Amino acid sequence: MENPTNETEAKQIQLNGEKKPKGGIITMPFIIANEAFEKVASYGLLPNMIMYLIRDYRFGVAKGTNVLFMWSAATNFTPLLGAFLSDSYLGRFLTIAIASLSSFLGMVLLWLTAMLPQVKPSPCDPTAAGNHCGSATASQLALLYTAFALISIGSGGIRPCSLAFGADQLDNKENPKNERVLESFFGWYYASSAVAVLIAFTGIVYIQEHLGWRIGFGVPAVLMLIAALLFVLAFPLYVRRNVSKSLFIGLAQVVVAAYVKRKLSLPNQQDSSLTYYHMKDSELKAPSHKLRF
Repeated sequence: MENPTNETEAKQIQLNGEKKPKGGIITMPFIIANEAFEKVASYGLLPNMIMYLIRDYRFGVAKGTNVLFMWSAATNFTPLLGAFLSDSYLGRFLTIAIASLSSFLGMVLLWLTAMLPQVKPSPCDPTAAGNHCGSATASQLALLYTAFALISIGSGGIRPCSLAFGADQLDNKENPKNERVLESFFGWYYASSAVAVLIAFTGIVYIQEHLGWRIGFGVPAVLMLIAALLFVLAFPLYVRRNVSKSLFIGLAQVVVAAYVKRKLSLPNQQDSSLTYYHMKDSELKAPSHKLRF
């Protein structure tokens, strides 16, 4: 045998006191659980949210629909920003960690709107004679919209980075079964995402309808806390790649430089030839107007 087995290598590494390699299949449960719990928590809030806005915040159907439409649009747009920040500045691990915290804080704020009567309009029966039910104040709406914004930011950081971050843990070119391991990870990832959405649209909705908003919003907050803790606890096991310069940043720099230098005067043709082709010790030849030199 030219090469020792994996078990022999692992034992030799331990005997020599060297650090074990990071990444690998051991990190997969933490990454997949983080994504799955986030989907259960966030997707479970959406189906019944229109009823919560109408009954507790006294939104009209049109206004409530517009608010939820804007929330969904923000949730679908923020992954673009999350991917950009992850690739250019923060890295995938830090992006997912911050996003998990943001999503958890948003769900806690939303849970507080159901727990504390002071942060939403007081109960009122609009069908009773002489009752004039007031609408939500600016501060109450600000708290509600802040919760929505934090949840959208969390989704924007987790969803575009989880799959790529998981692939980073398994990307081992020296392993002959690398492609098979990656395919298995992708299969489990998408399967868990589908199951998470199914649980969100059934289990979370059932809890909200039968146990009320307090428990219905509290369960997603607890799930998001578990997701964040599971992901962060595996910090020593992760492979964390360095960020690279984004192509979009380079393109933006070119556009800015072109705009700043738009009024610079260009040299004439003779000066251009002297400048670019006949500098001292230059081996370049001046271009010709003919087809041959």
